[in-house]
Amino acid sequence: GPGNPCGILILDQYCPYGLWSIVHPENEGWTCFEQSASLDIKSFFGFESTVEKIAMKQYANSIKKGKEIIEYYLHELEDEGTTHVPRWSPRPASPVKPVTPNTHSTTLPTMPAVAIAAPSETSKEGQAGKEGGVSPVGGPDKLDADYINRYLGDLTPLQESCLIRLRSWLQETHKGKIPKDQHILRFLRARDFNLDKARETLCQSLTWRKQHQVDYLLDTWTSPQVLLDYYTGGWHHHDRDGRPLYILRLGQMDTKGLVRALGEESLLRHVLSINEEGLRRCEENTKVFGRPISCWTCLVDLEGLNMRHLWRPGVKALLRIIEVVEANYPETLGRLLILRAPRVFPVLWTLVSPFIDENTRKKFLIYAGNDYQGPGGLLDYIDREIIPDFLGGECMCEVPEGGLVPKSLYRTPEELENDDIRLWTETIYQSASVFKGAPHELLIEIIDASSVITWDFDVCKGDVIFNIYHSKRAPAPPKKDPLGAHGITSPGGNNVQLIDKSWQLGQDYSMVESPLTCKEGESVQGSHVTRWPGFYILQWKFHSMPACAATNLPRVDDVLATLQVSSHKCKVMYYTEVLGSEDFRYTAPFYTPVIHTGYHEISTVALR
Repeated sequence: GPGNPCGILILDQYCPYGLWSIVHPENEGWTCFEQSASLDIKSFFGFESTVEKIAMKQYANSIKKGKEIIEYYLHELEDEGTTHVPRWSPRPASPVKPVTPNTHSTTLPTMPAVAIAAPSETSKEGQAGKEGGVSPVGGPDKLDADYINRYLGDLTPLQESCLIRLRSWLQETHKGKIPKDQHILRFLRARDFNLDKARETLCQSLTWRKQHQVDYLLDTWTSPQVLLDYYTGGWHHHDRDGRPLYILRLGQMDTKGLVRALGEESLLRHVLSINEEGLRRCEENTKVFGRPISCWTCLVDLEGLNMRHLWRPGVKALLRIIEVVEANYPETLGRLLILRAPRVFPVLWTLVSPFIDENTRKKFLIYAGNDYQGPGGLLDYIDREIIPDFLGGECMCEVPEGGLVPKSLYRTPEELENDDIRLWTETIYQSASVFKGAPHELLIEIIDASSVITWDFDVCKGDVIFNIYHSKRAPAPPKKDPLGAHGITSPGGNNVQLIDKSWQLGQDYSMVESPLTCKEGESVQGSHVTRWPGFYILQWKFHSMPACAATNLPRVDDVLATLQVSSHKCKVMYYTEVLGSEDFRYTAPFYTPVIHTGYHEISTVALR
């Protein structure tokens, strides 16, 4: 496409979009769907890689939508009892009839067609409401009307039913703290009350909270002094609707100085503590005002924003923080008031907006210059007596004024890296990456027979096979694979391989338990009572889906699995402990899956 008049942005774009289907070359019973596009970005303020990621994310959303459409029609065929679809072939050409003179219309030959209505948002909600067989009205599963009005807000019978079923499912399957109804409801609203999607995102968030002990953040996290002095944000009374009001003077913040002095992890931890405090204030205001308040209002003042704020590491940190907050605190932002937006704001908005949920973007109100002082401005949302002094009001605001962080407080990349590791290893969980052909292995030395090895791990990405081996001799020093990239929710991932390729199973080491295939999103707990002293190796191995026989028509779930974008990397978070047999008070099955998400169906077995 053409560049802008200033020549700052140059885009060379070639986008031959296409979605077509072909027969799988190795299995005629499979149909492959392919889609491709190409985009070449020449220049964009030094953020070429970021724009590329934005384009990739938008394209991935397009592929995901195509997958949902294909999935819908496959399920329609399955519901109709269709077990076989003949391979399409063109119809033989029919004889051409002579054209009759004096005829002004042409009759086209009719073609066979299947008319299936596309799923609308309403039908999706209806499908979610019918699952589980719980009646949305009447019976013991109905919530008290006063409780709904006092703490939850307006709910249709269908929405109430979805909340009850999701809460019941968590009580039956989730081993840990069950979130309050208000928090469960946020995930349902964020997914338009689609029960499967809400359950999947909520389970991922609960796993994330457990791994990083977020429930204890307000009690354990103390903001460094540099944040107290230079982070220009803070809570300030409430808006006209009773929502807690958070003020952020982003234009006065030295983002580069804060990142250089603290690193990404400290900033992320601070923002998480702000969100946890917001949840607490919502509960408090619900009690004070006597009506449900589940979100807060954020006022962002951009006075002073300039190109200095487009420093790439700072924008990277901002995007990462947005991604974590979007995934774990949905529907907590009721309204975002952006004041005094300068000319550079559209550039920052272009970088940030694709990472913000569409429903959240609808809550943004943007004012340039002093427009916020006119009709439809700040007074429509905030009482005059609490408008901050720096916006022309009379209320003293305790938000720090910010300023440049002294360079004497800057820290070296090595110091920041060590600090990041220390912050994230406050959790007892360890992170590991698993690659195709490169399993992650953990060595446990057992001195006394009849000891008990216990574990608790979460499969964060991909499918893995979990094994336990025993060897009488110690393996060579571990080979550490540094390929594991740091992720949003599980930084510090690594890959260690212990079993030498020259070792032979049955001679140098032996398998002591049967392998277990663990799906993405599962949380697995279990134990093993050792029979011999020596060295035990816990192994997480990449799991590839086996090919189906060419003679059988593939199942719908198998077809859907092939539509997923292939990846050769898995991620797990794990915790292990060795106990003496006298200290182990439970007799547990070997593996205990306790969480499932999405399309996975797993039997739930509790420790007993």
